[in-house]
Amino acid sequence: MTDASAPPDAPQPASGPGRRRAPGPGRSRWLAAGGVAVLAGVLGLTLALRAGATPACAAPLGVVAPFGVAVPAAAPPVGGTVHKGKATFYDSKGAGGNCSYPSAPANRLYVALGPSEYAAGAACGGHLDVTGPKGTVRVLVMDQCPECAPGHLDLSREAFARIADPVQGVVSVSYRAVVDPPLPGPLAFRIKEGASRYWFAVLVADHGNPLRAVEVRQGDSGGWRAADRQDYNYWLVESGVGPGPFSIRVTDVHGHRVTAGGVRLTPGQVQRGTVRMYGGATAGGGRPATRSASPRPSASPSPRASSPRPSPSAAPASAGPSAPVAPVVPLAAEAPAAGCRN
Repeated sequence: MTDASAPPDAPQPASGPGRRRAPGPGRSRWLAAGGVAVLAGVLGLTLALRAGATPACAAPLGVVAPFGVAVPAAAPPVGGTVHKGKATFYDSKGAGGNCSYPSAPANRLYVALGPSEYAAGAACGGHLDVTGPKGTVRVLVMDQCPECAPGHLDLSREAFARIADPVQGVVSVSYRAVVDPPLPGPLAFRIKEGASRYWFAVLVADHGNPLRAVEVRQGDSGGWRAADRQDYNYWLVESGVGPGPFSIRVTDVHGHRVTAGGVRLTPGQVQRGTVRMYGGATAGGGRPATRSASPRPSASPSPRASSPRPSPSAAPASAGPSAPVAPVVPLAAEAPAAGCRN
């Protein structure tokens, strides 16, 4: 998880404390033949990446990478489609992962996804039902596994134990996104440290489905400003929105849209609204959010520990943001065992 909470007049580091490291330098494969065209393609890709171009894992579907390899689109699992893959497990050591949550959920049922399914934070806060040899478990998407290929789920140790014997280390699974899971309550908002009238970033919690868009405006009228999703799960308006209070309009991937009003510019505090993302009479009410103090930040990020079994999770985990958020998105205990089977 990248912190990147500095106001616009401070430099934004490419990486910072608590961010899970991207995979180490890959092994370069050079062709002994193939001509100048192949070499130019490789050099062009290298220059594009150094210039900050979108990585291959986020390329649109149908784009052909060098050497003719098709690149899938980066997108979170949505819509209830059943996917096949494999699962390993790891221990976050209590950290909340790349999604900037302060800690693992209380039931410790969570999952880290590979870059193509984590999709630069688009999967954060969603839920998956994962079925293995022993049954099905519902997990919160809270982390990224940089080295995991599409279809590879890195579950918490506790979640893995619900679907398979941990001594196996790796098992075949099927999984699908949960559509409209039960909500723990109204939406919650946390303004990031360093925010001001000139630089705005907010984390939205307790939304159930993955989010598609967040928009912000000063007060209860005026134009909406679209916020940009960051890969650490905050929504950013680089030039700021004003001194607040704000109205925040949230849209999820299934088209649910609600507006919460009265969100104040109080960095580091969780503000609990009265508006549910769906399924509640308060949706769209826009009443002011209430505030609660945020716990003190941890002294240092907690590394992600790999499992002693054959799990690829040797890369360190990201910790939560510099000041944690209140508990985010409690989960249902467990889905029925038949829910994800073909």
